[in-house]
Amino acid sequence: MCQIFAGQDPGRYETVTRRLRLNGQSTSIRLERAFWNILDDIAAREGVSTPAFISRLHAEVLELHGEAPNFTSLLRCACTIHLGEDAQLAPAAIAAE
Repeated sequence: MCQIFAGQDPGRYETVTRRLRLNGQSTSIRLERAFWNILDDIAAREGVSTPAFISRLHAEVLELHGEAPNFTSLLRCACTIHLGEDAQLAPAAIAAE
């Protein structure tokens, strides 16, 4: 069972730091490569760059909650939500064919 998880390419969970601007502030975010790939995909589906998507998400979090205490964790959770939605959409897309 764990072979699926333990046997994955270490490059998937290698941490990658990207520098970007969040609402005008220069910062850096460190995430595992797999999460960056998902964020890149979400941004592409939204028709924006990854930094623009992350900046928009950050602004919305600030508007809703007044702060973003652990923004990198929020990004990881956003990725899992995205993956769950993709899993729910896949059977519907197959049924439509």
